[in-house]
Amino acid sequence: MQLIPCRNRKEVLHFRKSPLCLGGEPGRVSGLCLACLLILAASLCGCTSLKEYVQNGFKVGPNYCRPSAPVAQQWIDADDKRVRTDADDLSRWWTVFNDPGLDSLICCAYRQNLTLREAGCRVLQARAQLGITTGQILPQSQTFNGSYSRNAASRDVVSGQAVVAPFFNEWTFGFNLNWELDFWGRFRRAIESDAANLNASVEDYDDVLVTLLGDVATNYVQMRTFQGRIECALDNVRLQRETLAIVDANVRAGKRDKLDFYQARSTLEQTEAQIPELEISLRQTIVQLCILLGMPPEELQSRLGPAPIPTTATEVAVGIPADLLRRRPDVRRAEHLAAAQCARIGIAEADFYPAFSINGTIGYSAEQFRDLLRPSALNGNVGPSFQWNVLNYGRILNNVRLQDARFQELAAAYQQTVLNANQEVENGLVTFLKAQRRTKLQTASVDDAQEAVKIVLAQYKGGLINFTRVSQLEQALVQQQDVLTQARGEIATGLIQVYRALAGGWQIRINGCEQTALAPSGKPSPASERLLAPSPEPTTIPSKSP
Repeated sequence: MQLIPCRNRKEVLHFRKSPLCLGGEPGRVSGLCLACLLILAASLCGCTSLKEYVQNGFKVGPNYCRPSAPVAQQWIDADDKRVRTDADDLSRWWTVFNDPGLDSLICCAYRQNLTLREAGCRVLQARAQLGITTGQILPQSQTFNGSYSRNAASRDVVSGQAVVAPFFNEWTFGFNLNWELDFWGRFRRAIESDAANLNASVEDYDDVLVTLLGDVATNYVQMRTFQGRIECALDNVRLQRETLAIVDANVRAGKRDKLDFYQARSTLEQTEAQIPELEISLRQTIVQLCILLGMPPEELQSRLGPAPIPTTATEVAVGIPADLLRRRPDVRRAEHLAAAQCARIGIAEADFYPAFSINGTIGYSAEQFRDLLRPSALNGNVGPSFQWNVLNYGRILNNVRLQDARFQELAAAYQQTVLNANQEVENGLVTFLKAQRRTKLQTASVDDAQEAVKIVLAQYKGGLINFTRVSQLEQALVQQQDVLTQARGEIATGLIQVYRALAGGWQIRINGCEQTALAPSGKPSPASERLLAPSPEPTTIPSKSP
Protein backbone atom coordinates (compact mmCIF):
# COMPACT_ATOMS: atom_id res chain seq x y z
CA MET A 1 0.00 0.00 0.00
CA GLN A 2 1.42 3.35 -1.01
CA LEU A 3 0.44 6.98 -0.74
CA ILE A 4 -0.72 8.91 -3.79
CA PRO A 5 -1.96 12.48 -4.16
CA CYS A 6 -5.47 12.93 -2.80
CA ARG A 7 -8.37 12.48 -5.15
CA ASN A 8 -11.78 13.73 -4.04
CA ARG A 9 -10.15 15.00 -0.82
CA LYS A 10 -9.23 11.53 0.41
CA GLU A 11 -5.86 11.31 2.05
CA VAL A 12 -4.63 7.85 1.12
CA LEU A 13 -5.54 5.57 -1.78
CA HIS A 14 -4.23 2.34 -3.15
CA PHE A 15 -1.57 2.65 -5.81
CA ARG A 16 -3.12 2.52 -9.27
CA LYS A 17 -2.31 -0.50 -11.35
CA SER A 18 -2.85 1.45 -14.55
CA PRO A 19 -3.23 5.19 -15.11
CA LEU A 20 -5.67 4.53 -17.96
CA CYS A 21 -8.99 5.04 -16.23
CA LEU A 22 -11.84 7.28 -17.20
CA GLY A 23 -11.64 10.49 -19.18
CA GLY A 24 -12.43 14.09 -18.28
CA GLU A 25 -15.04 16.56 -19.45
CA PRO A 26 -14.04 18.87 -22.29
CA GLY A 27 -14.57 22.59 -22.39
CA ARG A 28 -16.70 24.34 -24.99
CA VAL A 29 -14.96 25.02 -28.28
CA SER A 30 -16.51 26.61 -31.30
CA GLY A 31 -16.80 24.26 -34.21
CA LEU A 32 -18.60 20.94 -34.49
CA CYS A 33 -15.46 18.99 -35.38
CA LEU A 34 -13.49 20.19 -32.38
CA ALA A 35 -16.43 19.45 -30.08
CA CYS A 36 -16.57 15.90 -31.41
CA LEU A 37 -12.84 15.53 -30.94
CA LEU A 38 -13.18 16.72 -27.36
CA ILE A 39 -15.83 14.14 -26.62
CA LEU A 40 -13.72 11.46 -28.29
CA ALA A 41 -10.67 12.51 -26.25
CA ALA A 42 -12.61 12.46 -23.01
CA SER A 43 -13.98 8.99 -23.66
CA LEU A 44 -10.78 7.31 -24.89
CA CYS A 45 -7.91 8.55 -22.74
CA GLY A 46 -6.83 9.95 -19.41
CA CYS A 47 -7.21 8.82 -15.82
CA THR A 48 -9.36 11.58 -14.32
CA SER A 49 -13.09 10.98 -14.00
CA LEU A 50 -15.66 13.52 -15.10
CA LYS A 51 -16.71 14.17 -11.51
CA GLU A 52 -13.15 14.60 -10.34
CA TYR A 53 -12.33 16.85 -13.30
CA VAL A 54 -15.15 19.22 -12.29
CA GLN A 55 -14.31 19.07 -8.58
CA ASN A 56 -10.67 19.87 -9.33
CA GLY A 57 -11.66 23.10 -11.03
CA PHE A 58 -11.63 21.66 -14.58
CA LYS A 59 -8.13 20.29 -14.20
CA VAL A 60 -6.98 16.73 -14.78
CA GLY A 61 -4.78 15.04 -12.21
CA PRO A 62 -5.16 14.78 -8.44
CA ASN A 63 -5.47 17.63 -5.98
CA TYR A 64 -2.98 17.58 -3.10
CA CYS A 65 -3.73 17.06 0.56
CA ARG A 66 -1.27 16.40 3.37
CA PRO A 67 -0.09 12.80 3.86
CA SER A 68 -0.49 11.32 7.30
CA ALA A 69 2.48 11.95 9.59
CA PRO A 70 3.67 9.76 12.46
CA VAL A 71 3.49 12.04 15.52
CA ALA A 72 3.72 10.91 19.16
CA GLN A 73 0.87 11.71 21.53
CA GLN A 74 3.22 13.19 24.13
CA TRP A 75 6.88 13.62 24.95
CA ILE A 76 8.78 10.85 26.67
CA ASP A 77 9.50 13.19 29.62
CA ALA A 78 5.99 14.61 29.69
CA ASP A 79 5.60 13.61 33.37
CA ASP A 80 8.61 15.71 34.37
CA LYS A 81 7.43 18.93 36.03
CA ARG A 82 10.15 20.87 34.21
CA VAL A 83 8.57 20.03 30.83
CA ARG A 84 5.55 22.24 30.22
CA THR A 85 3.11 21.47 27.42
CA ASP A 86 2.03 25.08 26.94
CA ALA A 87 3.49 26.91 23.95
CA ASP A 88 5.70 29.90 24.74
CA ASP A 89 6.73 32.55 22.24
CA LEU A 90 9.98 31.22 20.80
CA SER A 91 10.57 34.04 18.33
CA ARG A 92 13.44 35.40 20.49
CA TRP A 93 14.33 32.32 22.53
CA TRP A 94 18.00 33.33 22.96
CA THR A 95 16.96 36.19 25.25
CA VAL A 96 16.18 33.64 28.01
CA PHE A 97 19.94 33.51 28.67
CA ASN A 98 19.99 37.27 29.41
CA ASP A 99 23.37 37.63 27.72
CA PRO A 100 23.92 40.86 25.72
CA GLY A 101 26.93 39.35 23.94
CA LEU A 102 24.82 36.47 22.62
CA ASP A 103 22.04 38.88 21.58
CA SER A 104 24.50 40.94 19.55
CA LEU A 105 26.02 37.89 17.86
CA ILE A 106 22.57 36.59 16.90
CA CYS A 107 21.62 39.88 15.27
CA CYS A 108 24.97 40.22 13.52
CA ALA A 109 24.75 36.68 12.11
CA TYR A 110 21.25 37.32 10.80
CA ARG A 111 22.40 40.43 8.96
CA GLN A 112 25.70 39.14 7.58
CA ASN A 113 25.69 35.33 7.24
CA LEU A 114 26.41 34.31 3.64
CA THR A 115 24.70 30.92 3.74
CA LEU A 116 21.49 32.69 4.72
CA ARG A 117 22.01 35.12 1.86
CA GLU A 118 22.29 32.18 -0.54
CA ALA A 119 18.95 30.87 0.72
CA GLY A 120 17.43 34.31 0.16
CA CYS A 121 18.62 34.32 -3.44
CA ARG A 122 16.95 30.94 -3.96
CA VAL A 123 13.69 32.50 -2.81
CA LEU A 124 14.03 35.28 -5.38
CA GLN A 125 14.74 32.69 -8.07
CA ALA A 126 11.62 30.73 -7.16
CA ARG A 127 9.50 33.89 -7.20
CA ALA A 128 10.80 34.81 -10.67
CA GLN A 129 10.13 31.28 -11.92
CA LEU A 130 6.56 31.49 -10.68
CA GLY A 131 6.13 34.73 -12.63
CA ILE A 132 7.41 33.04 -15.79
CA THR A 133 5.03 30.12 -15.34
CA THR A 134 2.08 32.40 -14.63
CA GLY A 135 2.67 34.11 -17.95
CA GLN A 136 2.06 30.80 -19.76
CA ILE A 137 -1.67 31.03 -18.98
CA LEU A 138 -1.85 33.97 -21.45
CA PRO A 139 -1.11 33.71 -25.18
CA GLN A 140 2.21 31.91 -25.33
CA SER A 141 3.47 33.40 -28.57
CA GLN A 142 2.98 37.04 -29.58
CA THR A 143 5.39 38.39 -32.15
CA PHE A 144 5.71 41.32 -34.49
CA ASN A 145 7.66 40.64 -37.63
CA GLY A 146 8.73 42.52 -40.71
CA SER A 147 10.97 41.94 -43.68
CA TYR A 148 12.18 43.32 -46.99
CA SER A 149 13.50 41.30 -49.91
CA ARG A 150 14.57 41.93 -53.52
CA ASN A 151 13.29 39.03 -55.64
CA ALA A 152 13.96 37.71 -59.11
CA ALA A 153 11.44 35.49 -60.95
CA SER A 154 12.68 32.90 -63.43
CA ARG A 155 11.38 32.99 -67.02
CA ASP A 156 12.64 29.48 -67.77
CA VAL A 157 9.68 27.78 -66.10
CA VAL A 158 6.23 27.11 -67.47
CA SER A 159 4.71 30.10 -65.71
CA GLY A 160 7.68 32.29 -66.54
CA GLN A 161 6.24 33.37 -69.91
CA ALA A 162 3.66 35.45 -68.01
CA VAL A 163 6.24 37.28 -65.96
CA VAL A 164 6.22 40.93 -66.92
CA ALA A 165 8.79 42.24 -64.42
CA PRO A 166 11.23 39.54 -63.30
CA PHE A 167 12.71 41.79 -60.62
CA PHE A 168 10.48 43.10 -57.80
CA ASN A 169 10.50 44.16 -54.15
CA GLU A 170 8.50 42.67 -51.27
CA TRP A 171 7.78 44.53 -48.04
CA THR A 172 5.96 42.73 -45.18
CA PHE A 173 4.85 43.70 -41.71
CA GLY A 174 2.60 41.72 -39.40
CA PHE A 175 1.65 40.27 -35.99
CA ASN A 176 1.35 36.58 -35.06
CA LEU A 177 -0.41 35.08 -32.05
CA ASN A 178 -0.60 31.50 -30.76
CA TRP A 179 -2.65 30.69 -27.68
CA GLU A 180 -2.93 27.15 -26.35
CA LEU A 181 -6.10 27.05 -24.26
CA ASP A 182 -5.78 25.46 -20.82
CA PHE A 183 -8.66 23.01 -21.12
CA TRP A 184 -7.01 20.30 -19.05
CA GLY A 185 -5.27 22.48 -16.47
CA ARG A 186 -1.72 21.90 -17.71
CA PHE A 187 -0.67 25.51 -17.14
CA ARG A 188 -2.69 25.94 -13.94
CA ARG A 189 -1.07 22.81 -12.53
CA ALA A 190 2.33 24.26 -13.45
CA ILE A 191 1.44 27.43 -11.55
CA GLU A 192 0.42 25.29 -8.56
CA SER A 193 3.73 23.46 -8.71
CA ASP A 194 5.87 26.59 -8.88
CA ALA A 195 3.80 28.31 -6.18
CA ALA A 196 4.48 25.33 -3.91
CA ASN A 197 8.17 25.52 -4.84
CA LEU A 198 8.19 29.20 -3.87
CA ASN A 199 6.67 28.33 -0.51
CA ALA A 200 9.26 25.58 -0.11
CA SER A 201 12.08 28.04 -0.81
CA VAL A 202 10.74 30.42 1.86
CA GLU A 203 10.56 27.53 4.32
CA ASP A 204 14.11 26.59 3.31
CA TYR A 205 15.21 30.14 4.16
CA ASP A 206 13.53 29.87 7.54
CA ASP A 207 15.12 26.48 8.15
CA VAL A 208 18.58 27.87 7.34
CA LEU A 209 17.85 30.76 9.69
CA VAL A 210 16.80 28.45 12.54
CA THR A 211 19.95 26.38 12.05
CA LEU A 212 22.11 29.51 11.92
CA LEU A 213 20.75 30.93 15.17
CA GLY A 214 21.19 27.58 16.90
CA ASP A 215 24.77 27.27 15.63
CA VAL A 216 25.67 30.77 16.79
CA ALA A 217 24.25 30.16 20.26
CA THR A 218 25.87 26.72 20.52
CA ASN A 219 29.29 28.01 19.52
CA TYR A 220 28.95 30.94 21.90
CA VAL A 221 28.18 28.58 24.80
CA GLN A 222 31.09 26.38 23.77
CA MET A 223 33.37 29.42 23.72
CA ARG A 224 32.29 30.36 27.24
CA THR A 225 32.67 26.74 28.32
CA PHE A 226 36.24 26.54 27.03
CA GLN A 227 37.00 29.84 28.74
CA GLY A 228 35.64 28.41 31.98
CA ARG A 229 37.65 25.21 31.62
CA ILE A 230 40.81 27.25 31.01
CA GLU A 231 40.06 29.37 34.08
CA CYS A 232 39.61 26.25 36.21
CA ALA A 233 42.88 24.86 34.89
CA LEU A 234 44.66 28.12 35.73
CA ASP A 235 43.20 28.07 39.26
CA ASN A 236 44.52 24.55 39.75
CA VAL A 237 47.89 25.60 38.33
CA ARG A 238 48.09 28.33 41.00
CA LEU A 239 47.11 25.82 43.69
CA GLN A 240 49.64 23.26 42.52
CA ARG A 241 52.37 25.89 42.34
CA GLU A 242 51.72 26.73 45.97
CA THR A 243 51.91 23.02 46.76
CA LEU A 244 55.17 22.73 44.81
CA ALA A 245 56.64 25.63 46.82
CA ILE A 246 55.75 23.83 50.06
CA VAL A 247 57.32 20.59 48.83
CA ASP A 248 60.43 22.41 47.62
CA ALA A 249 60.86 24.09 51.01
CA ASN A 250 60.54 20.72 52.79
CA VAL A 251 63.06 19.12 50.43
CA ARG A 252 65.57 21.94 50.98
CA ALA A 253 65.11 21.61 54.71
CA GLY A 254 65.80 17.89 54.48
CA LYS A 255 62.35 16.90 55.72
CA ARG A 256 61.40 15.24 52.39
CA ASP A 257 63.30 13.56 49.61
CA LYS A 258 63.42 14.71 46.00
CA LEU A 259 60.77 12.17 44.97
CA ASP A 260 58.07 14.42 46.41
CA PHE A 261 59.48 17.39 44.51
CA TYR A 262 59.49 15.65 41.14
CA GLN A 263 56.06 14.19 41.73
CA ALA A 264 54.66 17.61 42.60
CA ARG A 265 56.27 19.24 39.59
CA SER A 266 54.97 16.44 37.31
CA THR A 267 51.44 17.03 38.57
CA LEU A 268 51.80 20.76 37.89
CA GLU A 269 53.18 20.21 34.39
CA GLN A 270 50.37 17.79 33.56
CA THR A 271 47.78 20.41 34.50
CA GLU A 272 49.60 23.12 32.55
CA ALA A 273 49.74 20.84 29.50
CA GLN A 274 45.92 20.76 29.36
CA ILE A 275 45.71 24.52 28.82
CA PRO A 276 47.18 24.68 25.26
CA GLU A 277 44.80 21.92 24.16
CA LEU A 278 41.84 23.88 25.53
CA GLU A 279 43.16 27.05 23.87
CA ILE A 280 43.24 25.22 20.52
CA SER A 281 39.57 24.26 20.90
CA LEU A 282 38.71 27.79 22.02
CA ARG A 283 40.39 29.33 18.98
CA GLN A 284 38.60 26.92 16.63
CA THR A 285 35.26 27.80 18.21
CA ILE A 286 35.93 31.54 17.84
CA VAL A 287 36.91 31.09 14.19
CA GLN A 288 33.70 29.16 13.58
CA LEU A 289 31.75 32.00 15.17
CA CYS A 290 33.42 34.48 12.82
CA ILE A 291 32.42 32.40 9.80
CA LEU A 292 28.82 32.26 11.05
CA LEU A 293 28.94 36.04 11.41
CA GLY A 294 30.04 36.39 7.78
CA MET A 295 33.40 37.97 8.66
CA PRO A 296 37.07 36.93 8.38
CA PRO A 297 38.46 35.07 11.41
CA GLU A 298 39.68 37.32 14.21
CA GLU A 299 39.89 37.36 17.99
CA LEU A 300 36.42 38.01 19.41
CA GLN A 301 37.16 37.56 23.12
CA SER A 302 38.27 41.16 23.59
CA ARG A 303 35.13 42.34 21.78
CA LEU A 304 32.74 40.21 23.78
CA GLY A 305 34.45 40.68 27.11
CA PRO A 306 34.42 38.22 30.02
CA ALA A 307 31.19 36.42 30.90
CA PRO A 308 30.17 33.17 32.58
CA ILE A 309 28.52 30.22 30.86
CA PRO A 310 24.91 31.28 30.02
CA THR A 311 22.34 30.00 32.48
CA THR A 312 18.56 29.87 32.40
CA ALA A 313 15.54 28.50 34.22
CA THR A 314 15.30 24.79 34.93
CA GLU A 315 12.06 24.32 33.00
CA VAL A 316 11.08 24.66 29.35
CA ALA A 317 7.79 24.96 27.46
CA VAL A 318 7.72 22.59 24.48
CA GLY A 319 4.04 22.32 23.61
CA ILE A 320 2.93 18.98 22.19
CA PRO A 321 4.56 16.86 19.44
CA ALA A 322 1.80 17.71 16.94
CA ASP A 323 2.91 21.36 17.07
CA LEU A 324 6.03 20.40 15.12
CA LEU A 325 3.92 20.13 11.94
CA ARG A 326 3.26 23.86 12.00
CA ARG A 327 6.39 25.03 13.82
CA ARG A 328 9.19 23.39 11.87
CA PRO A 329 10.16 25.05 8.55
CA ASP A 330 11.83 21.85 7.33
CA VAL A 331 8.58 19.91 7.85
CA ARG A 332 6.59 22.56 5.98
CA ARG A 333 9.22 22.62 3.23
CA ALA A 334 8.97 18.84 2.77
CA GLU A 335 5.21 19.16 2.49
CA HIS A 336 5.40 21.95 -0.10
CA LEU A 337 7.83 19.87 -2.18
CA ALA A 338 5.35 17.00 -2.12
CA ALA A 339 2.54 19.38 -3.16
CA ALA A 340 4.66 20.70 -6.05
CA GLN A 341 5.28 17.15 -7.26
CA CYS A 342 1.57 16.32 -6.97
CA ALA A 343 0.78 19.10 -9.44
CA ARG A 344 3.31 17.65 -11.88
CA ILE A 345 1.21 14.48 -12.06
CA GLY A 346 -1.62 16.57 -13.50
CA ILE A 347 0.79 18.13 -16.00
CA ALA A 348 1.82 14.65 -17.13
CA GLU A 349 -1.81 13.46 -17.39
CA ALA A 350 -2.70 16.44 -19.60
CA ASP A 351 -0.56 14.87 -22.34
CA PHE A 352 -3.24 12.17 -22.75
CA TYR A 353 -5.57 14.83 -24.19
CA PRO A 354 -5.41 16.93 -27.36
CA ALA A 355 -4.07 20.46 -27.04
CA PHE A 356 -6.36 23.14 -28.51
CA SER A 357 -5.00 26.44 -29.72
CA ILE A 358 -6.13 29.64 -31.37
CA ASN A 359 -3.76 30.89 -34.05
CA GLY A 360 -3.95 34.22 -35.76
CA THR A 361 -1.90 36.31 -38.16
CA ILE A 362 -2.53 39.81 -39.42
CA GLY A 363 -0.19 41.80 -41.58
CA TYR A 364 0.53 43.86 -44.68
CA SER A 365 2.43 42.93 -47.78
CA ALA A 366 3.28 45.19 -50.75
CA GLU A 367 5.88 45.60 -53.47
CA GLN A 368 6.50 49.26 -52.66
CA PHE A 369 7.03 50.58 -49.16
CA ARG A 370 4.64 53.47 -49.76
CA ASP A 371 1.84 50.95 -50.40
CA LEU A 372 2.57 48.81 -47.30
CA LEU A 373 -0.15 50.22 -45.04
CA ARG A 374 -2.91 50.54 -47.64
CA PRO A 375 -6.12 48.59 -46.96
CA SER A 376 -5.52 46.59 -50.13
CA ALA A 377 -2.20 45.27 -48.68
CA LEU A 378 -3.90 43.70 -45.67
CA ASN A 379 -3.70 39.91 -45.26
CA GLY A 380 -4.33 37.58 -42.32
CA ASN A 381 -5.99 34.50 -40.93
CA VAL A 382 -7.40 33.32 -37.58
CA GLY A 383 -8.83 30.03 -36.38
CA PRO A 384 -8.61 27.15 -33.91
CA SER A 385 -6.33 24.14 -34.21
CA PHE A 386 -5.50 21.07 -32.19
CA GLN A 387 -2.57 18.76 -31.69
CA TRP A 388 -2.94 15.27 -30.26
CA ASN A 389 -0.04 12.99 -29.45
CA VAL A 390 -0.99 9.51 -30.58
CA LEU A 391 1.04 6.33 -30.94
CA ASN A 392 3.25 7.50 -28.08
CA TYR A 393 4.33 3.91 -27.30
CA GLY A 394 3.51 4.23 -23.61
CA ARG A 395 5.68 7.28 -23.04
CA ILE A 396 2.85 9.39 -21.60
CA LEU A 397 1.63 6.50 -19.49
CA ASN A 398 5.06 5.87 -18.02
CA ASN A 399 5.63 9.58 -17.45
CA VAL A 400 2.51 9.65 -15.28
CA ARG A 401 3.83 6.64 -13.38
CA LEU A 402 7.19 8.38 -13.01
CA GLN A 403 5.67 11.56 -11.56
CA ASP A 404 3.47 9.47 -9.29
CA ALA A 405 6.47 7.52 -7.99
CA ARG A 406 8.34 10.74 -7.32
CA PHE A 407 5.41 11.92 -5.25
CA GLN A 408 5.54 8.67 -3.27
CA GLU A 409 9.19 9.40 -2.57
CA LEU A 410 8.53 12.97 -1.38
CA ALA A 411 5.58 11.85 0.77
CA ALA A 412 7.88 9.36 2.50
CA ALA A 413 10.52 12.09 2.86
CA TYR A 414 7.90 14.31 4.53
CA GLN A 415 7.05 11.56 7.00
CA GLN A 416 10.74 10.96 7.72
CA THR A 417 11.24 14.68 8.34
CA VAL A 418 8.48 14.59 10.95
CA LEU A 419 10.18 11.63 12.65
CA ASN A 420 13.52 13.44 12.63
CA ALA A 421 11.86 16.49 14.20
CA ASN A 422 10.53 14.35 17.05
CA GLN A 423 13.97 12.81 17.52
CA GLU A 424 15.73 16.16 17.74
CA VAL A 425 13.31 17.49 20.36
CA GLU A 426 13.62 14.36 22.47
CA ASN A 427 17.43 14.46 22.26
CA GLY A 428 17.48 18.08 23.32
CA LEU A 429 15.06 17.47 26.19
CA VAL A 430 16.95 14.54 27.67
CA THR A 431 20.23 16.49 27.42
CA PHE A 432 18.73 19.55 29.11
CA LEU A 433 17.07 17.60 31.91
CA LYS A 434 19.80 15.08 32.65
CA ALA A 435 22.57 17.71 32.47
CA GLN A 436 20.88 19.52 35.35
CA ARG A 437 21.05 16.37 37.47
CA ARG A 438 24.63 15.78 36.37
CA THR A 439 25.63 19.34 37.28
CA LYS A 440 24.07 19.08 40.72
CA LEU A 441 25.95 15.87 41.52
CA GLN A 442 29.17 17.13 40.00
CA THR A 443 28.99 20.34 42.03
CA ALA A 444 28.76 18.27 45.21
CA SER A 445 31.67 16.16 44.02
CA VAL A 446 33.84 19.25 43.41
CA ASP A 447 33.00 20.66 46.84
CA ASP A 448 34.02 17.39 48.46
CA ALA A 449 37.21 17.22 46.38
CA GLN A 450 38.19 20.74 47.43
CA GLU A 451 37.70 19.86 51.09
CA ALA A 452 39.72 16.68 50.61
CA VAL A 453 42.60 18.66 49.08
CA LYS A 454 42.59 21.08 52.02
CA ILE A 455 42.71 18.20 54.51
CA VAL A 456 45.40 16.26 52.70
CA LEU A 457 47.59 19.35 52.38
CA ALA A 458 47.29 19.95 56.11
CA GLN A 459 48.17 16.33 56.79
CA TYR A 460 51.16 16.59 54.46
CA LYS A 461 52.42 19.71 56.17
CA GLY A 462 52.15 17.89 59.49
CA GLY A 463 54.20 14.99 58.18
CA LEU A 464 51.34 12.48 58.55
CA ILE A 465 51.21 11.30 54.90
CA ASN A 466 53.45 11.21 51.85
CA PHE A 467 52.96 13.37 48.77
CA THR A 468 51.45 10.60 46.61
CA ARG A 469 48.09 11.05 48.28
CA VAL A 470 48.26 14.83 47.77
CA SER A 471 49.08 14.39 44.07
CA GLN A 472 46.20 11.99 43.53
CA LEU A 473 43.65 14.30 45.11
CA GLU A 474 44.89 17.39 43.30
CA GLN A 475 44.73 15.57 39.95
CA ALA A 476 41.21 14.39 40.79
CA LEU A 477 40.20 17.97 41.63
CA VAL A 478 41.42 19.20 38.25
CA GLN A 479 39.35 16.54 36.49
CA GLN A 480 36.26 17.10 38.65
CA GLN A 481 36.23 20.86 38.05
CA ASP A 482 36.71 20.38 34.31
CA VAL A 483 33.78 17.96 34.17
CA LEU A 484 31.63 20.36 36.19
CA THR A 485 32.31 23.19 33.74
CA GLN A 486 31.39 20.95 30.82
CA ALA A 487 28.18 19.88 32.57
CA ARG A 488 27.15 23.51 33.07
CA GLY A 489 27.74 24.18 29.39
CA GLU A 490 25.75 21.06 28.51
CA ILE A 491 22.66 22.47 30.22
CA ALA A 492 22.76 25.53 27.94
CA THR A 493 23.53 23.55 24.77
CA GLY A 494 20.73 21.11 25.61
CA LEU A 495 18.25 23.96 25.91
CA ILE A 496 19.52 25.47 22.66
CA GLN A 497 19.02 22.09 21.01
CA VAL A 498 15.43 22.04 22.26
CA TYR A 499 14.71 25.54 20.93
CA ARG A 500 16.32 24.69 17.60
CA ALA A 501 14.28 21.48 17.34
CA LEU A 502 11.13 23.45 18.13
CA ALA A 503 12.09 25.79 15.25
CA GLY A 504 12.14 29.00 17.21
CA GLY A 505 13.75 32.17 15.91
CA TRP A 506 12.84 32.26 12.21
CA GLN A 507 10.36 35.04 13.04
CA ILE A 508 13.34 37.39 13.24
CA ARG A 509 13.04 37.93 9.48
CA ILE A 510 9.58 39.41 10.14
CA ASN A 511 10.16 41.22 13.42
CA GLY A 512 13.79 42.17 12.83
CA CYS A 513 16.38 42.52 15.61
CA GLU A 514 17.95 45.34 17.56
CA GLN A 515 21.72 45.45 17.11
CA THR A 516 23.58 46.15 20.35
CA ALA A 517 27.15 47.40 20.12
CA LEU A 518 29.82 45.35 21.84
CA ALA A 519 32.31 47.14 24.05
CA PRO A 520 35.44 47.72 21.93
CA SER A 521 38.94 47.24 23.26
CA GLY A 522 41.52 49.38 21.48
CA LYS A 523 41.22 50.28 17.81
CA PRO A 524 38.86 47.86 16.02
CA SER A 525 39.82 46.17 12.80
CA PRO A 526 37.62 46.61 9.69
CA ALA A 527 36.05 43.23 10.34
CA SER A 528 35.32 44.21 13.94
CA GLU A 529 33.75 47.45 12.79
CA ARG A 530 31.27 45.38 10.82
CA LEU A 531 30.47 43.50 14.02
CA LEU A 532 30.15 46.61 16.15
CA ALA A 533 28.26 48.86 13.74
CA PRO A 534 24.60 48.20 12.95
CA SER A 535 24.22 46.79 9.47
CA PRO A 536 21.41 47.49 7.02
CA GLU A 537 18.49 45.12 7.01
CA PRO A 538 18.99 42.07 4.78
CA THR A 539 17.04 41.59 1.60
CA THR A 540 13.37 41.15 2.44
CA ILE A 541 12.15 37.63 1.83
CA PRO A 542 8.77 37.57 0.10
CA SER A 543 5.80 36.03 1.80
CA LYS A 544 4.68 32.58 0.81
CA SER A 545 2.44 32.40 -2.20
CA PRO A 546 -1.23 31.60 -1.67
